Formats: sequence, C-alpha cells, structure tokens
Amino acid sequence: MPQPATSTEDPLALENQVCYALAVAARNVIGLYRPILDPLGLTHPQYLVMLALWEQSPRSLRGLASALSLEPATLSPLLRRLEAAGHLRRGRNAADERMLDITLTESGRALRDTAETIPPRVAAALDLSVAELEELREVLHRVIAASGRAISGRPASVSEPPVR
Repeated sequence: MPQPATSTEDPLALENQVCYALAVAARNVIGLYRPILDPLGLTHPQYLVMLALWEQSPRSLRGLASALSLEPATLSPLLRRLEAAGHLRRGRNAADERMLDITLTESGRALRDTAETIPPRVAAALDLSVAELEELREVLHRVIAASGRAISGRPASVSEPPVR
C-alpha cells in the first residue's frame, strides 16, 4: 500500500490551499478590528462603509455598493444602522429621484479623526512591517482582480499574470 504524501507534497492538503489561507487570514484580521472598532460603535462592515464615505461623500447607493463590492440590498441594512447612529444621511438625489445619495453627517466626518489610529494599531497587532503590509495588499488586489475576471469569464490581461 502506498504511503500518503507529506502535506507539502499533497496538492489537496488543507494547508496548501489558497482558499483556506485567505479564509483564515481574513477571519483573524477582521477579528483584530473588533476590539478597536467596538468603542467607536462600528462593526467591520460599517467601518468599510465609513472608509468609502471618508474618501467621497456624497455617494450614490449604487456607487457605494460598487466601491465595496457589495450588492445594494446587502448594503442597505448597514446604512440604516449607520444612519440611526447619526453618522450618515440617506436621501433622494435632487437631479434624479430614482437614485439614493449617502452623505456623511458632521458626526460621521468627526469619527474620521479617531479612525486614523486604526490602521497603525492593526499593523502593530500583526507585527508586520509597513512594506510587508503594502506588498500583501498589492498581491491581494491582484487576486481580487484576477478572481473577478475569472468569475466573469474574461481572460487575464497580458500585463497581469494569472494567479497561481
């Protein structure tokens, strides 16, 4: 009877799977945010919404959903809770009433000052250098782009090699 391959040789070993590594890393990193965001009254998904609005406010619901790679229906409950907390306002666009605009309130804008301490605190908790985190972010952005193309059936561009 043949011996089982060692985990480094076994292509189906759990520890060799990119999907496993991404899932565990994402769960653990998001877990690091919880105690940092709790005092601000934010969940991690709400924090992502606020990050997008700190970049640009107002934003349409559709534009915000696109920036966050979420469906508008998934985003709506997050927005309702952030509006109830006083951080944003939802209102019809004056030029096109079919569109919903999301705008930061004064409270939402003020929260940004406190939030500026979050990235360095997370980096410190991870014990990674800024260069390592930047490199990881760039690789993850390539993975996001490549997986998005693969899901949509578009071929990879010549300038971006396929993810292995």
